[in-house]
Amino acid sequence: MKKVLLIEDDIVVRENTAELLELANYKVFTAANGKIGVAEAKKQLPDIILCDIMMPELNGYGVLQILSKEKETKHIPFIFLSAKTEHKDIRKGMDMGADDYITKPFDESELFSAIESRLARVAIIKENEEKERKFELDFKDSQLKTLNQLKNFFVENVEEFSFIPGEIIYHEGDNSNFVFLVNEGIVKTFKIDEQGKELVTGLHKENDFFGFTSFSNNIAYQESAAAIENVKVSRLLKNEFKNILQKNHDVTFELIDYITDNVSEIKDQLLQMAYSSVRKKTANTILQFSEKMKKSNNDNPKISRTDLAGIAGIATETFIRTLSDFKRDGLIEIEGRSIKILNIEKLKKVF
Repeated sequence: MKKVLLIEDDIVVRENTAELLELANYKVFTAANGKIGVAEAKKQLPDIILCDIMMPELNGYGVLQILSKEKETKHIPFIFLSAKTEHKDIRKGMDMGADDYITKPFDESELFSAIESRLARVAIIKENEEKERKFELDFKDSQLKTLNQLKNFFVENVEEFSFIPGEIIYHEGDNSNFVFLVNEGIVKTFKIDEQGKELVTGLHKENDFFGFTSFSNNIAYQESAAAIENVKVSRLLKNEFKNILQKNHDVTFELIDYITDNVSEIKDQLLQMAYSSVRKKTANTILQFSEKMKKSNNDNPKISRTDLAGIAGIATETFIRTLSDFKRDGLIEIEGRSIKILNIEKLKKVF
């Protein structure tokens, strides 16, 4: 029987919701405020937590913040139940790491669907992690000679995961347990500065590795990663990836070259952000995204303006004004989120 912790200060809502959950064969624990809820979460270690936001003693945001830092509770799925329906409130909860956000009043099917979905996701993750722990690599004959063979190994032997546009693959500060390979789609890596502005640090297309951190020190991911479009990635435990490199020196040398090329690309991007004009930054960013995302000559990449601005290091408002200038000059065409390059040669010569 799955355990649910319901943190809700409204006694009527709390009792009614608890009754619904019990009838659905969940074992329910309840708490009347956030402070009690934190204590119950640590004590009961539920399979999932449902939490109101506006509560005495400690609000829902505070509950999530505390539990997400505790080793035993940080992986428990967390769903907000709240009457706060403004986009900024929903965004704040999701940005803090909540798994879902259900607005009151909610119907029974919506609640159960959210719970079952999150529990299923956790079960799948645990199952895959168990497989990965049992997954032993034996390359005594150095059967991997090239980086392409390593990529093929990922595709054929490593578990694949799917993400929808905007979905986080990992957060900055998470334990860096895995190295990833993009099988399909585009992944962005990014950091959030002190003002809350997003800076895109890299774009990774099909056949690109990402998620590298130190192999000798246990440090966290230094940036976040998210899907820009529908994405499929393979992930391998870092220790197992290290094992491959130790037994396949030719692959290691190719990987060093690969990472060196990525560093050079990042340096070029930083120089562009530091010294280029706004128009030049904007043009180069459009070209860079187009190159990464275009799958054929007839494709028009659908690019988020916020992502574009994050790559260029320009305020979103300034970036949008520059896009309007390019449109007026006949360099691009804008249709919703889709940007079509009309004159690539002129765009390359923008200064």
